[in-house]
Amino acid sequence: MAKTLITGGAGFIGVNLTRALIERSHTVTILDDLSTGVSTAVPEGAHVLVGDIRDKEFVQSAVSESDSVIHLAARGSVPRSIQDPQGAFDVNAKGTLSIMDAARQCGVHVVFSSSSSVYGRNEVNPKNELMWVSPMSPYAASKLAAESLVGAFGQSYGMDVLAFRFFNVFGPWQRPDHVYAAVVPKWMWRAIHGLPLPLDGDGRQSRDFTSVHTVTDVLVDAVERRVSHPTPVNLAYGNNISLLELKSAMEEVVGREVEVQPEPPRAADVQASQNDPTLVKELFPSIEPRSFGSTLRGTYEWLLSQRGHIPPPE
Repeated sequence: MAKTLITGGAGFIGVNLTRALIERSHTVTILDDLSTGVSTAVPEGAHVLVGDIRDKEFVQSAVSESDSVIHLAARGSVPRSIQDPQGAFDVNAKGTLSIMDAARQCGVHVVFSSSSSVYGRNEVNPKNELMWVSPMSPYAASKLAAESLVGAFGQSYGMDVLAFRFFNVFGPWQRPDHVYAAVVPKWMWRAIHGLPLPLDGDGRQSRDFTSVHTVTDVLVDAVERRVSHPTPVNLAYGNNISLLELKSAMEEVVGREVEVQPEPPRAADVQASQNDPTLVKELFPSIEPRSFGSTLRGTYEWLLSQRGHIPPPE
């Protein structure tokens, strides 16, 4: 059985990924500091190690027992990074260096999660991997630094590495109840409770919303085939959905109209983000992306099941 280590595995994507890997008979170990992840969400059958990716000895021990590392652990959120730029860089860049050095010594395949936010000021859409990058936030800069480390280790030491740039991943197990919650669970949770949706700016901002199930399908395939690529790969399939369109789609799911609460535009927020999926389709030809609508409904159904477990929105 393949032995896979997931850093940040108690988080939203990690929990979904763990389920998918266990279903395919992988032995899964999760390394997480539980600062945002929840240990009770981890599926039965996974082994959880609680610790910090910046702890070199701890990381070395965990990596040495693995065939592949899927490195999801990060200090997320653009607004959070603006509040604490040192923390974002320390975890996202220095933590990745710790992972990569351990993987180098152990000969382990590494799959890394970067972010579409690295494109920043580049307003051309759809995005492809050959376009210039220009981060607009400390979070984006830290992710660019980290993905550069991954590529540099691959080139310098002949390692099998693959860096993905994620675009607005959403789906079940994405919690709505913290200050930096993503827009889909935050809005859906408020809609369920009949509360207005905080709308930053004019609502015309668009994103390439990507089902978490699509992401986990790709990650599982990447590990099982030990896929490597010298440069980052965008992981999204070309959605172009505005916040106003997201609101309308949510109204269809919950079966009623929802109000909005106008808010100022967010600092360092890009207006539009959409991927050209040519490369990801070439590398992962067997993957069929899950639909936006079906995953939005799945998110709604999961959130309904969490009433009584997740606090209602304020």
